[in-house]
Amino acid sequence: MAVPVTVPERPARRVSSRHFVRLKLRVLGNNFRGQKWRIALFVLGLLLGLWFAAVGFFLLATPGLADEPRYALMVAAFGGGLLTLGWLLLPLVFFGVDETLDPARFALLPLPRRTLVTGLLAAALVSVPALATALTAAGLVVTAGLLGGWSAALVGALGVVAGLLVCLAGARALTSAFATMLRSRRVRDLAAVLLAVLAALLGPLQLLVFAAVRQTDWDRLDGVARVVGWTPFGAPWTAGVDVAEGRAGAAVAKLLIAVATLGVLLFWWSRSLESAMVGTASSGPARTPRGVVGGAVAQLFPRAVGWARRDRFGALVARECRYWWRDARRRANLITVAVVGVFVPVMVNLGGVSFTTEGGAELGGGDSSPALVSLSMIFVGALASLTLANQFGFDGSSYAANLVAGVPGRVELRARMAAFSIYVVPMLVVIAVALALVLGRPAWLGVMGGALAAAYGCGLAINGFVSVLGAYSLPESSNPFAMNSGAGFTKGLLTLVSMVASAMTAVPFVVAAALLGDVWLWLALPVGLAYGVGAALLGAYLAGDTLDRRQPELLATVTPRR
Repeated sequence: MAVPVTVPERPARRVSSRHFVRLKLRVLGNNFRGQKWRIALFVLGLLLGLWFAAVGFFLLATPGLADEPRYALMVAAFGGGLLTLGWLLLPLVFFGVDETLDPARFALLPLPRRTLVTGLLAAALVSVPALATALTAAGLVVTAGLLGGWSAALVGALGVVAGLLVCLAGARALTSAFATMLRSRRVRDLAAVLLAVLAALLGPLQLLVFAAVRQTDWDRLDGVARVVGWTPFGAPWTAGVDVAEGRAGAAVAKLLIAVATLGVLLFWWSRSLESAMVGTASSGPARTPRGVVGGAVAQLFPRAVGWARRDRFGALVARECRYWWRDARRRANLITVAVVGVFVPVMVNLGGVSFTTEGGAELGGGDSSPALVSLSMIFVGALASLTLANQFGFDGSSYAANLVAGVPGRVELRARMAAFSIYVVPMLVVIAVALALVLGRPAWLGVMGGALAAAYGCGLAINGFVSVLGAYSLPESSNPFAMNSGAGFTKGLLTLVSMVASAMTAVPFVVAAALLGDVWLWLALPVGLAYGVGAALLGAYLAGDTLDRRQPELLATVTPRR
């Protein structure tokens, strides 16, 4: 008679933060396997991050190295506040956040919310930006140690750790919440309006800041720094300086402020993270169109492209228009164009810092000129076209449908340019008209429109090549600000190349505005339109041939790896 053998069950391991860190490192290693260009970009990004970290380290350590305790609190409050503000705003405006571990992948796993949030936060620490921020903030530890000894350095180190965690949690919570808001069709328009209002207020606020800086003294700045030091933006970074100055109680209170802020941010992130994992948002009941004319095909063409031919070109334009209107990631890029497009011209033309020469003449300030206006418009036009630098990355694996259908590259690029321009060109017109009215120079409207058209058209042409030759995959995430590991530096590098090239090709309009005088006020608009349209068509023609040859490679590049 056989005796049954009982095999004891192994106790289930409890998932902790280290498992998320190990998982991220393994995913990173798999992403780099056989991808030498990704390894090169990662190493280059690491070196660049270390260079910026070294510069920031010495700036924050300067008060301690120079034995200047008067400026220690000021540097800690303003420097730490800028670090925190940068972590909150840059993911929304430019880089995005690293989503190597996409939260949606954990939706079906029985993981407690606390475990998931702490694990993702620990994994976020394993990144180049986090390392660069930690090395930069170490300068505050050096300052506190040189001015107050080892106790101040220890408290400063605790403050740096707390500040870094606040930066990471704030960036994730803000992007996750904003991503959820953008997925809601009802909230989308309200978000665009609020951001536009915020952008309109940045110019006046910037004017007030420059005026205050010109008229203030160091004592007033020290008072402002002390106020900032008691806010979540500066509290963790100034704790070590407080110990060095003999305010141990204030340091403890500031560390408690940092811990409370971190707890609030993690709670906010956990709430928005749950909806991001589900990846849905209610947009209300679907409406059935009444009296549809033209059959099923006509329903596929939005009203904005009713003029398009019912052929392959028109179908591509209609599809891209719908994608730009419905895809949260694309909408986020459109909002970025609107915000920065309003802010930069106002800052350049109305908020410049003034300088007084030895003869008493004041330069800069609020003075503007056709050349300066053209320069700011060139930046706006180049920025507007920058979104198309990775236009195929938005499609991902769905680009295979175009490849199978045999869509010619020239038709593909022209259709994408046309669909994108339907949304962007009206924004550019509004920006030019608004700036002309604010400056009180309606006669300069032609100069602004010509520079915008030239820079935008040249940007479309250049980004056509960039999108074909430098495409990269985007994560399959419901967060529109999510980026694969290493893609942040890739995006930054492509941005720099595209912006410089687009600006260089449109520089003749700045020179013409400076040399031709009133004659250019009449010639700028027609010349700029012809220049921009011609550049865009030529870029689509040339880049289309390259796209025809690289379609399989492009599909493999933009397809996310699971």
